[in-house]
Amino acid sequence: MRKLITAALFAAIAVPAIAMPEIASAQSSRELRRDRQDIREEQRDLRQAYRTGDRREIREQRRDVREARREYREDLRDRNRAWGRDDWRSYRNSNRAVFARGSWNAPFRYTRFRPGLRIGAPYYGTRYVIANPGRYRLPPAGRYQNWVRHYNDVLLVDTRRGVVVNVLPGFYW
Repeated sequence: MRKLITAALFAAIAVPAIAMPEIASAQSSRELRRDRQDIREEQRDLRQAYRTGDRREIREQRRDVREARREYREDLRDRNRAWGRDDWRSYRNSNRAVFARGSWNAPFRYTRFRPGLRIGAPYYGTRYVIANPGRYRLPPAGRYQNWVRHYNDVLLVDTRRGVVVNVLPGFYW
């Protein structure tokens, strides 16, 4: 009987610990959704303050919008850390040889890209695709996406449209 009670207590303690990542990810998704909703509400209040023309109210609403955006960025950063998306940074610091720049150069000039920008096909040709992103601890690319090297930067490019999805500046040493 004592063994049965001990096993039941152990199971009661172990099961919530195993199910915890799903709960945490659902909770962080809810938090992000709530933060985006807060940003929309604060922006609505700011537009209303602009209509009334009260300078003090406008200043307060701008501050509220900035605060809501800051909270959203913090929650997004926390979620990315929890999911291991920033894992490449710590890996790079301890394995510098993997991220060595070498004598690699492209036949075109360096351009600093930002997400949402449309780029030409020569920038994400097969010559520049990172064949094994797992080697650098990069998250896997989605469908029709490739991680591409551009000098010291790494770009995640939607290859159907040529749109930059994500940029990791200064990725290589």
